[in-house]
Amino acid sequence: MNDRSSDGEKQFDFLKEKDKLFIVDFTKKLEELGYTYGGEIGSGFCWGRYMLIFRKTNVKSKNVAARIYMKEDGIVLRLFFNKVSKHAAYISGLPSYIKTVFTGDDGNCKHCRGDNCKFRKDYEIDGVGYEKCNGTTFEFRGPKREDIPDYKSCFRSFILGKRFFCARFRRRAVEWTPSEE
Repeated sequence: MNDRSSDGEKQFDFLKEKDKLFIVDFTKKLEELGYTYGGEIGSGFCWGRYMLIFRKTNVKSKNVAARIYMKEDGIVLRLFFNKVSKHAAYISGLPSYIKTVFTGDDGNCKHCRGDNCKFRKDYEIDGVGYEKCNGTTFEFRGPKREDIPDYKSCFRSFILGKRFFCARFRRRAVEWTPSEE
């Protein structure tokens, strides 16, 4: 990974080849959009063995846009989304493997901090209200290389605020633009 010598890559032997290829390809796509993990592979703490943290290139801000957790049983792609309700029309048109991250049970808020939690994400999609715990939201377990165009498009819509076409299905998947706020 990251053009390291074979000795440096031994620490990643636990990853499957398909996961390594996903990491390399996804990293290239984010770099095209101006985001990088800066060549630093950090400890995964409680999320996995290692983690890549993607931020805007050449900006002092520490805002995280995406993470890849490297775990014993595979990888997890986590994208950091805000203002989800404003993207409801877009989310409704997404392929189910992405839409489920917003509408499924994973990451549901358990109100562990009462009703005034600063870590809760509240949003509405298709008239249904959702409450998610910000510590476990928008995670794609076992992401596939062939889905990278859709992840990139989703990233562009939320993080960069760009209109796009759903890469896989070539249909318009969003009605929201920054000028409509």
